[in-house]
Amino acid sequence: MARVKRGYKARRRRNKVLKQAKGYRGSKSKLFRQAVEGVARANQFAYCHRRLKKRDFRSLWIVRLSAATKTLGLSYSKFMYGLKEQGIVLNRKMLSEMAIHSPKVFSQLVEQVKTKKAA
Repeated sequence: MARVKRGYKARRRRNKVLKQAKGYRGSKSKLFRQAVEGVARANQFAYCHRRLKKRDFRSLWIVRLSAATKTLGLSYSKFMYGLKEQGIVLNRKMLSEMAIHSPKVFSQLVEQVKTKKAA
């Protein structure tokens, strides 16, 4: 039986995988079979960590808000509840940015929540 060389499509597929594996250590960047395994593993990690990134950032914003509200004499949970009661719709990312970059405005917001809570 004659030998089949598979043509340019196989080479194109291999080159695509090896290009994705560029920068990997050792044989993972040179040999096709190891490169396929390395790229598949990297893609799994990338998929998982795209979701974990969202979780991590949300927890970071919550920690920042908690620290900022505690310095102003209010807990994070009471602050968020007060915002919700007053109908102030700001997400945690914007609130934490406000606490870092414009603390005067943030303290006014906390005072507004405190005064409504007392009344």
